[in-house]
Amino acid sequence: MKTTLIVVGRTVEPHFITAIADYTQRTRRYLSFDIEVIPELKNTKSLTAEVQKEKEGDLILKALQPGDVVVLLDEGGKEMRSMEFAEYMRQKMNTVNRRLVFIIGGPYGFAPKVYAAAHEKLSMSRMTFSHQMIRLIFVEQLYRAMTILNGTPYHHE
Repeated sequence: MKTTLIVVGRTVEPHFITAIADYTQRTRRYLSFDIEVIPELKNTKSLTAEVQKEKEGDLILKALQPGDVVVLLDEGGKEMRSMEFAEYMRQKMNTVNRRLVFIIGGPYGFAPKVYAAAHEKLSMSRMTFSHQMIRLIFVEQLYRAMTILNGTPYHHE
């Protein structure tokens, strides 16, 4: 199974870039993992939030492949503790044949057509974080899940 994180727009804060790259490399010791960046839209000031979500949705859907299991990182999704997320990943590693794709949308969330294409929704927290920060939080939690599953000393109960 290959795991992919799709994000809208590139990460611009240097400290997030460094930390995301670090956790991505660590995660790759355990799991095939990549981050795909969908270019952010240009001239968005003239677009409504709904139009922006629709245009981003088209780009997100174009990045998906047949057989992908799509999980939206969404405030309305299921919340999990780290141990539960590790078990979730274990189940996915045993059942997903191609790609497990997690998606972080743009600033206004997802278009209805992206919700329709998704198999599941997960919430990283009840709190709101910047899109830059949630990328780091997700890759750290993915790494943490892999260390839990492999019994390496990173996570402490």
